Amino acid sequence: MTQITLALTKGRILKETLPLLEEAGIVPTEDIFSSRKLVFPTNRPGLRLIILRGSDVPTYVQFGAADIGIAGKDVLLEHQGDGYYEPLDLGIAKCKLMTAVPVGSSVQKGRLRVATKYINVARQFYAEQGRQADLIKLFGAMELAPILDLAHEIVDIVDTGNTLRANGLEARDEIADISARLIVNKAAMKTKFSELQSTVNALTRVVMK
Repeated sequence: MTQITLALTKGRILKETLPLLEEAGIVPTEDIFSSRKLVFPTNRPGLRLIILRGSDVPTYVQFGAADIGIAGKDVLLEHQGDGYYEPLDLGIAKCKLMTAVPVGSSVQKGRLRVATKYINVARQFYAEQGRQADLIKLFGAMELAPILDLAHEIVDIVDTGNTLRANGLEARDEIADISARLIVNKAAMKTKFSELQSTVNALTRVVMK
């Protein structure tokens, strides 16, 4: 039997993904949230789920350790990887990738300092704007960077904007609309076509309802 491995992103995306999978007829055989396991069989023989950090999902799919995966578009933009298709926008975990600055601040003239975990995306964005920017890699609590004068602005995911407002920041420039996307390893799509296509089709039917 052909083994299919589906990589899922832990956290908010996982909570929104599992109901979609269930509608598509894919259900883990045990409760993912009450287990410390990272690999889960499903009700479909030959299909297993693995639970990863979002930033690792495209790597696993690109190199064929997973055949198919679900990750945020922000992660895919930053990863800039090859080796996989992106056939479906799942329409969940929606938010925006934006710049944010202290409330009421004017546009910074000259060279910018920007804090973000999206270094590749930010580099491309500021280059397209014709602006020089020194990029500072952070992994969390971006909102602190302008408060403590580490950076003039940040590039981060914005959902409700509540966290920005609570820290005296406001969103300024929209870089991209973000949602969870389905990705499929290119080589696996050839060698396991029928199995993978049936999974893609099942999820497409759910999303297009």
